[in-house]
Amino acid sequence: MSQLLALLRKLCHAALLVLAVVVLNFLLIRLAPGDPVETIAGSMGGISEELRAQLRTQYGLDQPLWVQLGTYVGKVLHGDLGFSYFFNLPVSGLIAERVPATLLLVLASVVTAFLLGTALGVLASRKPHGALSQAITVLSMMGHAAPVFWSGMMLVILFASIWPILPISDMRSVTSDGEGLAGVLDVAWHMVLPTLTLSLVYLAQYSRLSRASMLDVLGSDYIRTARAKGLAERHVLYRHALRNALLPVVTMLGLQFGNVVAGAILVETVFNWPGLGRLAFDSILRRDYPTVLGVLLFSAVVVVVMNQITDALYRLIDPRIRA
Repeated sequence: MSQLLALLRKLCHAALLVLAVVVLNFLLIRLAPGDPVETIAGSMGGISEELRAQLRTQYGLDQPLWVQLGTYVGKVLHGDLGFSYFFNLPVSGLIAERVPATLLLVLASVVTAFLLGTALGVLASRKPHGALSQAITVLSMMGHAAPVFWSGMMLVILFASIWPILPISDMRSVTSDGEGLAGVLDVAWHMVLPTLTLSLVYLAQYSRLSRASMLDVLGSDYIRTARAKGLAERHVLYRHALRNALLPVVTMLGLQFGNVVAGAILVETVFNWPGLGRLAFDSILRRDYPTVLGVLLFSAVVVVVMNQITDALYRLIDPRIRA
């Protein structure tokens, strides 16, 4: 019963957090400079004052700010994210259309960074003063220091001009029908550079964190006891040490999932990836408030859900938390 109450309390906190994000995002977007009606007028080559007034009334921009906020929050609570000013389509439909591409890119990048970063950290911790450990440390620092957009542009230059072997734009080839094994392989081939770009920064962080965590765990008493019993070194590393050393890495994974989604905006722009990041970028330029707010709301929900999943993973990894 206590666990059920704790779960309900967490869900209530998560719902209140998402509601606060909705209100804050709305206020920040509305207070930002720019006018969507003027942007629409510019794209149409100029419109009359009557049409301007009609558009403001149609989009509710002639109402006071607090009235607009109440209307928007009420619609969100009923699952209505509004209509896009530019596309003239439901925002929920636009997001649903772009979500698969973004989730595919983000999940591939997170899994790649987590697995490779943890593996490199474990290798570096075995001989912390060896040449391999020093090389991994230097590469990790370089990967962490390089901005995502700079890494993407360098990869574009490398694989488009110097060594043109990988696609640098879009999700599929023009000649691909997107069906069958050939379609899957085509998408995977186009994912190589965006996934590598997005995962480089977080791979460096996971490798550094897992190395430090492994060194801390390897100095524990129970590790010395396991070695004194004559257990194989591989058994000690992966059966006893790694499971406890993963806790801070899993925490970082959950907390930075939102950062990965934010980084996807830059990566999708560089590689013209048809996901939420590209949609958000185009909507910001066009002052398409409902679409921008919808993307921000989706990102907030993803972050909150990932935090809940992180708590669940904690309980699976460490039996002491379940107790």
